[in-house]
Amino acid sequence: MSELYAQIIAWPNLLEAYRKAARGKRGKTAAATFEHQVADRLLALQEELAAFTYTPGPYTNFLIYEPKRRKISAAPFRDRVVHHALCNIIEPLFEARFHPDSYANRVGKGTHRAIDRLQSLARRYRYVLRCDVVQHFPSLDHAILRGELAQVIRDEEVLWLVDRILRSGEGVLAAEYDMVWFPGDDLLAAGRPRGLPIGNLTSQFWSNCYLNPFDWFVRRELGCRAYLRYVDDFALFSDDRQELWAWKQALIARLAGLRLTIHTTAAQVLPVGCGIPWLGFVVYPDHRRVKARNVVRFSRRLRARWGDYIAGRITFAELTASVQGWINHVRHADSWGLRGHVLGGRGYN
Repeated sequence: MSELYAQIIAWPNLLEAYRKAARGKRGKTAAATFEHQVADRLLALQEELAAFTYTPGPYTNFLIYEPKRRKISAAPFRDRVVHHALCNIIEPLFEARFHPDSYANRVGKGTHRAIDRLQSLARRYRYVLRCDVVQHFPSLDHAILRGELAQVIRDEEVLWLVDRILRSGEGVLAAEYDMVWFPGDDLLAAGRPRGLPIGNLTSQFWSNCYLNPFDWFVRRELGCRAYLRYVDDFALFSDDRQELWAWKQALIARLAGLRLTIHTTAAQVLPVGCGIPWLGFVVYPDHRRVKARNVVRFSRRLRARWGDYIAGRITFAELTASVQGWINHVRHADSWGLRGHVLGGRGYN
């Protein structure tokens, strides 16, 4: 057994992976069931991984509609433990290679730092080109992803586990993908394995691996140093409007090599003073506003939770917990008046 694979299936790593998978979910049935005989279950999982007989279980799928319709696929709890065990060991191998302005699902990065960075660039440049990938997670091509992972992971045993997890997600998002034909495609292209289940820890991590070459293309080949990305949203800045239009065509061509497309109509070169839609906010050089639809959505949720509290279905502590995350989020905008208006003076803001 290779040294790297042995680290993944080692008892301390599996135990740590279980703790991460259970964090915040101890009251859920799946986590509680696993915890009931946690040592026995981890030993059984370790034996399967050591014997290369591990087989992921089926996903549980459900739809969410906010902020947009998405199909979420939840892996069985034991598989989530394996995802954490794998990422614990291989993620550091990739982290040093990631672009510094990739902000999603990385330690020390995150949503609010991405917003801060976008605003700092808006203060330094006149124009922005903001883009997002069409059907990002359903579009991610398995062959391209595996090739990218194999450039860093040169261990066939670890790649065996990667393949197991990848194949478990084949077809999960097939109905969410609208076929795009790229130059050189034949009829077999329609059957290419693609899609990473939204909800997997590995999917979030592998999304960064997939787009990392694109990040460096923008920096090194286009020469754009004012760039950042959060999952499938990215923005380029310049003082030259025509330069951004030229970059748009170049990045469309580059993404085609990754079998990805952007919403071309929405990707316009605009003055930064117009406001940049970004991660639930509209960001201006000198201030930020919360998107109106996010305010409407939260207002509806608050009314429903308030009704639950009045009816005795939830406690005041549960009501408070349900709104605290939103408050902490919108504090990163100029939202004091908004918080007072939405929360009705109930003492949350």
